[in-house]
Amino acid sequence: MHVYPIYLTRLHEKKTVLIGGNHEAERKAGELLERDALLTVISPHLTDTMRRWADQNRIKWIPRDYREGDLSGAFLVIVAEFKGDTNKLVYREAEDAGILVNVMDDIPHANFSFGSIVKQGPLTISISTSGAAPTLAVRLRERFENEFGNEYAHFLQIMQNLRDPMKDRYSDFNQRKKIWYELVDSEIIALFRQKKIDEAYAEIEKISGLEVSSQFANTTDNAGL
Repeated sequence: MHVYPIYLTRLHEKKTVLIGGNHEAERKAGELLERDALLTVISPHLTDTMRRWADQNRIKWIPRDYREGDLSGAFLVIVAEFKGDTNKLVYREAEDAGILVNVMDDIPHANFSFGSIVKQGPLTISISTSGAAPTLAVRLRERFENEFGNEYAHFLQIMQNLRDPMKDRYSDFNQRKKIWYELVDSEIIALFRQKKIDEAYAEIEKISGLEVSSQFANTTDNAGL
């Protein structure tokens, strides 16, 4: 199976349909809600957590089985739980409408696949073995979760906050590019990992020429450092 990795954006503007209300559906719904997805769940039952999300209006719940036409206006469709030939019916409707669809653990009824995801703040790492060994993808995710800790989320938040000040101070693109690489190639992330926060800020200021500690100390999350 050949795959081409992409990252979907602006899910808060586009309808996502999730079919199923079991714990696998809950896991997928949680991942989507973390990305502010506009989520409709179709299932006669929900886990306790999903029912709470429905009560909080975080998801729109249609408390019945899938019916043809339920995918109208959808951008993305995921089937986490089904019975009978629902997988085939959903896939056919989605394909006819040009909708991205994945029936989980049913490769013939999917036109995209999920990677195994590691996320730290803005950092997202998606791992795929193209269907050859999904268990390896899981093991790699577990390894990367240990290797890429909260220090990456903290570092990236500061880098995001620096983007506009860097543009204001350094009008030359090549100069900015050189500084960005110096920041990434420095010991800053290691210093955050070692909880040497002040030293990390000092290194950022030294490389960027911008004041960081006072400007961003209260806008980034030190809790996990």
